[in-house]
Amino acid sequence: MNMNGMIFSRVATLVLAVGLLGVGGCAATHVAIAKRDLDVQTKMSATVFLDPVAPERRTVFVQVRNTSDRPDFDLQRPITEAVTAKGYTVVEDATAATYVLQANVLQVGKNAPTAAEAALHQGYGGLGAIVMGTGAAYALSGSGRGIAGAGVLGGVADLVAGAAVKDVYYSVIADIQIKERNAAGKTSGMTAQSTLKQGTASEIQVSYDETVDWRAYQTRVVSTANKMNLEFDEAAPALQKGLTQSISGLF
Repeated sequence: MNMNGMIFSRVATLVLAVGLLGVGGCAATHVAIAKRDLDVQTKMSATVFLDPVAPERRTVFVQVRNTSDRPDFDLQRPITEAVTAKGYTVVEDATAATYVLQANVLQVGKNAPTAAEAALHQGYGGLGAIVMGTGAAYALSGSGRGIAGAGVLGGVADLVAGAAVKDVYYSVIADIQIKERNAAGKTSGMTAQSTLKQGTASEIQVSYDETVDWRAYQTRVVSTANKMNLEFDEAAPALQKGLTQSISGLF
């Protein structure tokens, strides 16, 4: 290749690289505009209806556990305050309560929106392999694909543009159980079955029937927060508010 040919080839490569960087920059600009405001959505997997009771029976025992890797994410206090604001008395003794509200925070942190939605549809009781944890953040667009088919230079464009603009999702997943005390003289029957592992080759089947004074309901609440370059400290109060409103809204 002669000198002119080499110069032309290098110029063409440079122009292509600049063009791809421009495309990456446009994608980053789109995310920066579309995701400039914090968007929080909170959904419940199944509706729970509680029977209305007389004012003197509006007593609730509230117990919130947090088994996620962010034990400082507090729901006990805001839920207690929200339930109290609705005219219920929060008691320390579960045996004296008409309702028992129990919550377990399963996951707090970055998560793919599809994983959070899957957790909601799966409902109370399990997560499987659908939670992506702290590694889920998306560069340039909600699809996370960047500039498809642009090759190595396209990857460089994504890297440069995406380094400054990230489409970030945080989620909180909580399982909820509410027990409602039966009216005086009424009881409920409960049948429980479980499978216990015995080593690697055998299982033990356990079942029992019991008469109880409660009716129990279970559901799951998932709250997600999305914004460009979102940090957890900004997302946490909004996620806490969304979960509190959804859970306390059952009363």
